[in-house]
Amino acid sequence: MCRNIKPLFNFEPPATVNEMHDASLQFVRKISGFAQPSHANEAAFHEAVEDIEKVLRKLLKSLETNAPPKDREVEAEKRREKSKLRFARA
Repeated sequence: MCRNIKPLFNFEPPATVNEMHDASLQFVRKISGFAQPSHANEAAFHEAVEDIEKVLRKLLKSLETNAPPKDREVEAEKRREKSKLRFARA
């Protein structure tokens, strides 16, 4: 489930609102154990996602680094190659 949470800091272009929302949603899903909350828990679930998203935006704005920003496409290609090696058929 948490494989969908990817690093969002120090990328060019910066993380989008959708990426931050998706990461927050995956985090709340993992912690709560719900892929989809029941009607009784729906409000609390969505409120938690919003709260995590706010904290995530604050965190990303406050972090500093001297490292040059990473290129999204280059990093995605590295992940694809690593996956090919990991799941190659014997």
